[in-house]
Amino acid sequence: MEWEPVIGLEIHVQLLTNSKIFSGASIAYGAPPNTQACAVDLGLPGVLPVLNKEVVRMAVKFGLAIGAKVSTRSIFARKNYFYPDLPKGYQISQYELPIVEHGHLDIELEDGTVKRIGVTRAHLEEDAGKSLHEDFHGLTGIDLNRAGTPLLEVVSEPDLRSAKEAVAYMKKMHSLVQYLEICDGNMQEGSFRCDANVSIRPKGQKAFGTRAELKNINSFRFVERAINVEIERQIDILEGGGEVIQETRLYDPDKNETRSMRTKEEANDYRYFPDPDLLPVVIEEGFIEDVKKSLPELPDEKIHRFTQDYGLNAYDASVMVANRDMAEYFDAVAQATGEPKAAANWVMGDLTGALNKSGQEINDSPVTAAMLAGMINRIKDGTLTSKTAKIVFEAMWNGEGEADQIIEAKDLKPISDTGAIEKIIDDIIAANPEQVEQYRSGKEKVFGFFVGQVMKASKGKANPQQVNELLKRKLAG
Repeated sequence: MEWEPVIGLEIHVQLLTNSKIFSGASIAYGAPPNTQACAVDLGLPGVLPVLNKEVVRMAVKFGLAIGAKVSTRSIFARKNYFYPDLPKGYQISQYELPIVEHGHLDIELEDGTVKRIGVTRAHLEEDAGKSLHEDFHGLTGIDLNRAGTPLLEVVSEPDLRSAKEAVAYMKKMHSLVQYLEICDGNMQEGSFRCDANVSIRPKGQKAFGTRAELKNINSFRFVERAINVEIERQIDILEGGGEVIQETRLYDPDKNETRSMRTKEEANDYRYFPDPDLLPVVIEEGFIEDVKKSLPELPDEKIHRFTQDYGLNAYDASVMVANRDMAEYFDAVAQATGEPKAAANWVMGDLTGALNKSGQEINDSPVTAAMLAGMINRIKDGTLTSKTAKIVFEAMWNGEGEADQIIEAKDLKPISDTGAIEKIIDDIIAANPEQVEQYRSGKEKVFGFFVGQVMKASKGKANPQQVNELLKRKLAG
């Protein structure tokens, strides 16, 4: 039997505020355990939550960006359950009336086609604390710093049909929330993570199978691996005559397997009811209009501009746009040089390679956009060859100055004097009679050998066009 996966993602986006969703406590990462949880976060007697206006603005911004309905009236509810990292015994979330509903995100599939993925809802909620198992033998430690951190939970429709589609959707969402500046996207710190709901059904069947929820996955690679492992697990169960049960499972990357965590609760298990301490959130149309005016150029709009105005192919444009900082860096270089394809090649090639090697982000690059543009302009006017440009880039990266300073200091100005180039060529021809004979007998590939020797002898400074013309004339005999 041919099976079809049905996948939906619940992505938890930690909002980039300075304080928590219902209190003034800090959300700075890395503070000592239990130093950033105040009485409100813990729900101690006599305290009242106060909604952070900034989280509402960020949620509206997100809703507008995905073409969703932004609810002018939404309600916070208490979701009742008890774990040690949730000392109140309930989580403040949104249930029946979320702030954002019925949006979409378009993803590009491997064959180049575009698929629209529905976004059922996005609702605001507070995060729980964190249970720590690794540092305590036979015990569990609880760090409540994260309790009350503002989250936007984005729930997709079950429109995804493979692990690769799920990763493409998650990456697109990751890029979008960073463009909107509502999340830093740091997956290692848990700022952007997801739960994956996975089921399978016979291909062609409309009814969904029983789903399992894979909890708290915080890397694109693990999302793909976890979903594929779960698909195989469910196929093995069904083909063996068994029955998949609805449950919550954890993915173990070391063993590359999922394991049962708990039987999945239904909504009624949580006993949702409107939080009596919080008024309904009423948003005026004027507030929504103000947020709309603040929207940046979004990734799909930027891709369209890069392909239309700069002539980049769809792949290069999507690479440039995946990270907002990189897109702005490339845009600056392209505008300063009028050479967008050269700018893209340098950004995707040497610059990205150097950043990866050093573990730096593009905003920390020692080669600024203005510096790279200056170097590309020297290639454009013939001052630098492809080889000497590499020397200049490395020197700029090492802090030796801008392109013009390095060209002067390292004597990299091109050799354009015909007489000087002819002398180099004459010496190389005289030193390689065997290769000369091969070329003249019809082995034209040997021509590349001579070009390489001339460029090496000139330290990459000879004008390549002049070299080709003079070599052809002299080798012709």
